[in-house]
Amino acid sequence: MPLARLTALFLALAPAGAIPQAKRAPAPAAAAADRAPIVGVVIVARFPHDRTAFTEGLIWHGDALYESVGREGESDVRRVRLSDGKIVARATVPPQQFGEGLAAWGRELVSLTWHDGIAHRWDAATLAKRGESRFTGEGWGLTGDGRALIQSDGTSTLRFLDPVTLKERRRITVTLNGRPLDQINELEWMDGTILANVWHQPFIVRIDPASGTITRIYDLRALVNEVGARDPEAVANGIAWDARDKRLFVTGKLWPTLFEIKLDR
Repeated sequence: MPLARLTALFLALAPAGAIPQAKRAPAPAAAAADRAPIVGVVIVARFPHDRTAFTEGLIWHGDALYESVGREGESDVRRVRLSDGKIVARATVPPQQFGEGLAAWGRELVSLTWHDGIAHRWDAATLAKRGESRFTGEGWGLTGDGRALIQSDGTSTLRFLDPVTLKERRRITVTLNGRPLDQINELEWMDGTILANVWHQPFIVRIDPASGTITRIYDLRALVNEVGARDPEAVANGIAWDARDKRLFVTGKLWPTLFEIKLDR
């Protein structure tokens, strides 16, 4: 689906009055009760973020923030101090590879590569390399539900993988208002649902992991406007859920700020 049509579809689903009428697309034919509502977010706090980091994956694991950074020759997995954004530990991805999504599994971190079909495994405590696994297709986002790793590949498909072998167990199609929605990117598991960035869109979608249906759309446009990035690739990307303290963090590629937010559910 072209980006202009995708944005129009998001805007068409907004509650009446949320967006000026001149900017609204015609409403889809589905009944209003079946539409995923667009709801806001509340900024709780702001933290410094490395403005040179091309963020591909973001997680909170144990008591620390971890980030996967992309681009060939620049890709790494890093542990970041929340208070000031300082990198306190780093593992380097081979320079010919483009680092992508990141997830924790047990005592390991698993990071994808975009085109190479290689998932790197790192010791979560030390970031020492612990091995590699092969997976099928492109690597975009990665998260885990406690039983499987969940992979996005830029299409509307999410694959549930065996966390050891990375063999596919099952898959779902992500749908918005009954239509497949592609460009699903960074993923995060939060309280039984999947949160996902949509590439080049200032929204996070909430996905039912059983059906693939998008049940909420969270509007990040205020954050995007505050950052004011001019690079067209400096898009919202990066979602980390601190399950213990119930904190949600988001950022973007080349953003100078990491935001703690609350979702309007």
